[in-house]
Amino acid sequence: MSAPPTGIAIRLEPLVARVLAPNPSPFTHTGTQCHIVGSRELAVIDPGPDEPEHLDALLRAIGGRPVSAILVTHHHRDHSPASRSLAAATGAPIVGAAPVHVGGDDPRADAAFDHDYVPARILADGEAVIGESWTLRALATPGHTSNHLAFALEETGALFSGDHVMGWSTSIVSPPDGDMAAYMSSLELLLSREDCVYYPGHGEQVDNPRRWVRGLLGHRKQREGQILRLLGEEPGAVPAMTRRMYAGLDPRLLPAAERSVLAHLIDLERRGRVGLEGTVWRGLGG
Repeated sequence: MSAPPTGIAIRLEPLVARVLAPNPSPFTHTGTQCHIVGSRELAVIDPGPDEPEHLDALLRAIGGRPVSAILVTHHHRDHSPASRSLAAATGAPIVGAAPVHVGGDDPRADAAFDHDYVPARILADGEAVIGESWTLRALATPGHTSNHLAFALEETGALFSGDHVMGWSTSIVSPPDGDMAAYMSSLELLLSREDCVYYPGHGEQVDNPRRWVRGLLGHRKQREGQILRLLGEEPGAVPAMTRRMYAGLDPRLLPAAERSVLAHLIDLERRGRVGLEGTVWRGLGG
């Protein structure tokens, strides 16, 4: 299957168009998908990387129409940086996820962060941005990041799921900002809803959301079971455990997989199932 075209507005439904950014990678799949909502008055969701050609593509898709808000699901560098250039070009405010700052000695803790992200308005769970013919309501979905929001388009039943639910892969959960227990709770929240379709930040749209979410929950529970079985055999450190659990994975993705394994271990430790001695994890039974 050929890669989808970048820089072209593709109509997904009457109120929604998608523009793919030119930033494919093992972590972003074909690239970041920016969504434009509305017909005469617009909202732009996750404008993506701050690349001149991508900004030009977004402005072509906007076509001079007023933009009332630039919404951001979370503060990662493949989602939010273009918000500032787009705000300067359109006069629209940046709204959505709160800024996050993480301390600590681990250089990976905030490697993916857009440190210059500063919204004009932070949206709380349940708050809405309203334009002509559309209403986008924020839904707190922490886990992938602590500040992650999804946006529900109330007029059509669509959900812009950001990186919480993607159309091609499970999300990376990287501590300390990422939290596996929160991620699982956010999936359970989505399972209780009746959204018709998900438009994710990466990958194709999800046309059967509840089935897809059940699959993601099942996958994570299987990974947890793998960890407990491995630690039932012998104590282990995260890198060695990850190589066993993700045999055949693209080596470029192993560091990200390690972060998700660590997130599972931290969750299991809080629940009294495993313990840490130095860099080695041990099963505690139960």
